[in-house]
Amino acid sequence: MQAAGAFDAVVIGAGAAGLFCAGLAGQRGLKVLLLDHAERIAEKIRISGGGRANFTNRDLDVRAPHRHFIGDNPHFCRSALARYTPQQFIALVERHGIAYHEKHKGQLFCDGSSQQIIDMLLAECAAGGVTHWQPCGVDEVGFAPGEGYRLRTRRGEVRTPRVVVATGGLSIPQIGASDFGYRIATQFGLRVVTPRPALVPLTFGGEAWAPYADLAGLALPVEIATGSKKERIAFLEDLLFTHRGLSGPAVLQISSYWQPGAPLTIDFAPGVDVTAALAEAKQRSRKRIANELAGLVPARLADAWVGEDAALQRPINEAADRALAALAERIARWQITPSGTEGYKKAEATAGGVDTRDLSSQTLESKQQPGLYFIGEVVDVTGWLGGYNFQWAWASAHACAQALAAKPGSDAIMPG
Repeated sequence: MQAAGAFDAVVIGAGAAGLFCAGLAGQRGLKVLLLDHAERIAEKIRISGGGRANFTNRDLDVRAPHRHFIGDNPHFCRSALARYTPQQFIALVERHGIAYHEKHKGQLFCDGSSQQIIDMLLAECAAGGVTHWQPCGVDEVGFAPGEGYRLRTRRGEVRTPRVVVATGGLSIPQIGASDFGYRIATQFGLRVVTPRPALVPLTFGGEAWAPYADLAGLALPVEIATGSKKERIAFLEDLLFTHRGLSGPAVLQISSYWQPGAPLTIDFAPGVDVTAALAEAKQRSRKRIANELAGLVPARLADAWVGEDAALQRPINEAADRALAALAERIARWQITPSGTEGYKKAEATAGGVDTRDLSSQTLESKQQPGLYFIGEVVDVTGWLGGYNFQWAWASAHACAQALAAKPGSDAIMPG
């Protein structure tokens, strides 16, 4: 057991937000301890972006954060995101000599390995003299007015006036996700918006999905939507058929907005007037309907659609107008209702979390519990696919570190 220690701030969770916050606070002159219970550091960064870390998105619009983030109050994230932009994090990446590229819609990835981002964050922590204990679990967090916080850890007792909870959400439990952050929030009287998987594949009932299971592996660009009227949200992205349902960027994006029991509407030929295309083909062609349809959508999908209806298994010039109209409607506005999601095991993020009504948007400090901060994914702020969640990690960590440094460090270290 290591002897009890005293620190200006203790950061619990050495993922994206925790590493960045600890490094920034240390570089601002604070004595910082960073703890994490997992064996390996920043696993979520390591596996992100196919191992290349989609570390931010240059298209983020801080003037309208609700466009890219969800939560009970999407505007909560505006302050932090406005004060630490993607351009600022990109500048840090460039200072560390990390080459990167834009893949799609503002999404930035390392040219090399995501380990470069982890190494950069560790270097920032080293520059701030951060003490790093890992693996090191925290068994108890106690607080006494006038004395601050006492943390009982696997390496000894620690005292500090300020605790930063950066423990992430429940997604991908196989790399160490836990509900620790939510338990600490509840312990100190903060509300928690019920967590749920986000950016997650959707599943469909066995019998209902049977006709489409053979399409597993098929990918194509679609427009996918859910909700109605003012609540409607739609994405133009690639969709992937799986044995159990649907995945791919289109489905991961829409999953954060999908409500159980609600249908999805999918346009498999976005930008194409399918009704007109089939009508025109009927006038000029004697090919089978499946062959003509394969000019608009992948052949496997065309065969699946036509194979379910005897009226469509014929040359297109012999098809009834009504049958072609029904086929066009199905291609352009297919409605299907998911039975559920693949859950936290396959989710890339966790929606819900510490209720933003109980946090300062300026500092991320609890409004009712002095010296207790929550940053990153543990907060009820969830971004779109494509680097937005990492940018929230960097921005919330930066806002928190600024707030920590605003209080004199030497006065904060309690006597031994």
